[in-house]
Amino acid sequence: MPDSPLNLAVIIGSVREGRFGPTVANWFVRQTEGHENIEVDLIDLADGPLGTSAPAMNPDDRMMDGIKQLTPRLAAADAFVVVTPEYNHSYPGSLKNVLDWHNLQFQAKPVAFVSYGGISGGLRAVEHLRQVFAELHAVTTRDTVSFHNAGAQFGPDGEPLDPEATSAAAKVLLDQITWWGQALKEARAKAPYGS
Repeated sequence: MPDSPLNLAVIIGSVREGRFGPTVANWFVRQTEGHENIEVDLIDLADGPLGTSAPAMNPDDRMMDGIKQLTPRLAAADAFVVVTPEYNHSYPGSLKNVLDWHNLQFQAKPVAFVSYGGISGGLRAVEHLRQVFAELHAVTTRDTVSFHNAGAQFGPDGEPLDPEATSAAAKVLLDQITWWGQALKEARAKAPYGS
């Protein structure tokens, strides 16, 4: 009996003007097309009122509307891939806002990372995010896909200049997130997390 499709939320974490995140995220979503049993929900934090890097602990009505719109999409996900740059050795404030307003939606679900940046390829942001997701009771996958000096790694068509290596890295990540996603989905169906 085949597993039911895995609902994979791909989150674009940067909202800055001129950001490179959509290029990386769209490439990654294309990689999922060859992977069976995955349904992708591409969540761009720049869309709507959540597209701010400002702290949102006292949000206005507009911000709360954005949070309410995003919550069911996160809750419906079986697994997550976070596409993140590195800002000042960490991850974007827009992503922090979303994580601080949602916790139950990530519990007992796997999270993988596709990072990009300069010389470090966004990996310092990933290390910070691993700690945050552990606090949210999520499971992070071991392998990531990272693009060092990302602007030089993609052509004008939005495709990586080394498609073979990048596709191989994406396949490893997708295999891991799919395994964890299905395993934790079955576990949550047998017994709600924390019961």
